[in-house]
Amino acid sequence: MARPLPPRPFLYPIVDVATLGTRPGGAAVAGLVPGGAKLAQFLGKGLPDRRFLELAAEALAAARRGGAMLVVNDRPDVALILGADGVHLGQDDLDPRDVRGLLPPGALLGVSTHDLPQLERASGAPVDYVAIGPVFPTRTKAAPEPVVGVEMVRRARALTSRPLVAIGGITESNAGSVVDAGADGVAVVSALLAEADLSGAFRRLEKALRAGA
Repeated sequence: MARPLPPRPFLYPIVDVATLGTRPGGAAVAGLVPGGAKLAQFLGKGLPDRRFLELAAEALAAARRGGAMLVVNDRPDVALILGADGVHLGQDDLDPRDVRGLLPPGALLGVSTHDLPQLERASGAPVDYVAIGPVFPTRTKAAPEPVVGVEMVRRARALTSRPLVAIGGITESNAGSVVDAGADGVAVVSALLAEADLSGAFRRLEKALRAGA
């Protein structure tokens, strides 16, 4: 049995090294946990392998100290080396069926999707949650996928019984609408990492989520 996801609606911070700039990933996780973060994802696109491993290890140590879970983006090898709590895959990454076979029992496995056919395929794989997005315009990625909108979240909810995570351009002002459309969780990068007070930002955004539940 996989580790349980936080209760719905949950806020899922993505600790993106590129967005953090000079702020250490471990420090970011340590800042999020006092605000109530129970699950975070480490993202380090384009980093050399050893640097990725080093920064992911720091993020995992901070999560462990705070009693939170950490999922590693794209890299099941790093997740296995560190004993992280799971892996998140994109559409161009390894097949989730193959990755599930590599992971230990109980590890979390999630997949990003950007349209309904992708979501249906992911829902049929041995995953613990599926993500849909970008729901709103986002500047986190240099070349983001087309915006899917809140209505796509509603349609995705009708198609899958898997826990559904919405991502992309989500802020305090629109988070409630995404939860109202059926998302179980909301993954956020910029709306949290751009703030100096990470724990305060987490609390405010989580309050906005609960207002839509």
